Amino acid sequence: MAKERLYLFDTTLRDGAQTSGIDFSVDEKIAIAGLLERLGVDYVEGGYPGANPTDTQFFEKKRTEKAKFTAFGMTKRAGRSAANDPGVQMLLQSQSDAICYVAKSWDYHVKVALNSTNEENLQGISESVKAALEAGKEALVDCEHFFDGFKANPAFALACAKAAYDAGARWVVLCDTNGGTLPEEVASIVKAVQEAVPGTHLGIHAHDDTGHAVANSLAAVRAGVRQIQGTLNGIGERCGNANLVTLIPTLMMKSPFMETFEISVTEGALRELTAISRAFDEILNRSSNIHAPYVGRSAFATKAGIHASALLKEPETYEHVPPEMIGNQRRVLVSDQAGKSNLLGELKRLGVEADKNDPRLDTLLAEVKELEARGYSYEAADASFELLARRRLYSVPDFFNVISFRTGVERRYNALGEQVTVSEAVVKVDVDGETFMSVAEGNGPVNALDLALRKDLGRYQAMITNLELIDYKVRILDGGTGAVTRVLIESMNKETGHRWFTVGVSSNIVDASFQALVDSVRYIIFKTEQAKA
Repeated sequence: MAKERLYLFDTTLRDGAQTSGIDFSVDEKIAIAGLLERLGVDYVEGGYPGANPTDTQFFEKKRTEKAKFTAFGMTKRAGRSAANDPGVQMLLQSQSDAICYVAKSWDYHVKVALNSTNEENLQGISESVKAALEAGKEALVDCEHFFDGFKANPAFALACAKAAYDAGARWVVLCDTNGGTLPEEVASIVKAVQEAVPGTHLGIHAHDDTGHAVANSLAAVRAGVRQIQGTLNGIGERCGNANLVTLIPTLMMKSPFMETFEISVTEGALRELTAISRAFDEILNRSSNIHAPYVGRSAFATKAGIHASALLKEPETYEHVPPEMIGNQRRVLVSDQAGKSNLLGELKRLGVEADKNDPRLDTLLAEVKELEARGYSYEAADASFELLARRRLYSVPDFFNVISFRTGVERRYNALGEQVTVSEAVVKVDVDGETFMSVAEGNGPVNALDLALRKDLGRYQAMITNLELIDYKVRILDGGTGAVTRVLIESMNKETGHRWFTVGVSSNIVDASFQALVDSVRYIIFKTEQAKA
């Protein structure tokens, strides 16, 4: 029996941006879109063009290759046509494949929030969908507050859904905007909606205010919807959205979903799920939830005792799925078990050839574990990991050796009598036996070090002219003024657009930063040399 297709719609960059304390830059959005492409979702909702400069700039280009790049915005306002509504026109002019309109479906909100009539609301839905289709874009409609609206006035809520469907919307998405609906209610209402709109055109958008967003999404699927909206790691407004990182392995590995449905995520991408989840947290500059289902560091961890004893004999005794299927690893806390399969998978992804029987893999794995115990994190720092692996498995040179570096910060008065702070750095390197010493001033000690390091690298100088530092993040790993600090740097080759992350760890923030800077420079040299070979 053929499986039914279930579609995944990611709203990390739009609804996830409503999370308290999260404010994406354009570069962060680009990096996250890359993670979503790597995962393999069907739709990437990038934001609300016209609502703010970041989203407007983000939609100046198409940011996905496989997923449908989706713009979010409101249906046309009452009293004007879609052609004369600036918000709708911004959506139509954006470089998107699809438009997801948000529309009121609770008559209470139509009256109070829009100060409009039910008839004008239905007209706005229909005309906005038709405008998207005329512009050659796929149309979706998020029926906001649908479940609360249905409970208050089912006829009007259904009319909103039907207006979207009749106008040609590919997806009519039922939103539990306040997050207060329970799974049984969701299932019952979804079944009722299918009298007006077929399930093949219905989606679910669940919030987690009662902790049921994942359960509500699964209940909706079983009741008939065929699109799920959610976010990476469940971020979102208030308590968050349905967590796609939890939903994806459940759909692929749990009955009855695995026998009934197929999704766009491949088994290979599923094995990268843990790495993608943690890389996303690194981009957000926050600690990953160690207790997160499937991907948390403690998701397959067992302390010593009868559980550990049984686990070592037969993993299925205390594991609901094999951890390696989602890129995680088993941990018996008194003696961590080997994660060679994870290591081999990451090496393969990075294009590093390795024989699974090579004894050097065990040495590399032990070194990675030791470094991560000291604070390094390689889930996001793929370039640092690749350099480390290639050094241990092959004979990749360092290209240059840093003899010494020094930084200084001085506050003084300039010629205009203004108080200024000036940072200066001196870097001395050895290239093929020749010493180069460079001095630079910068906005801070790290910027000065970066400029000095890249000022003169001898015969490698031409290889780093296209290197650009995109982002710089600092994480304090333990408390106190002498705390261990982890620095994550994102870099880009301006010529090719390729981006990579490097990491440094030290009790000295400048030293940690310099480690990451050096890795970034070495990485672009290595990739340039590799391309020539």
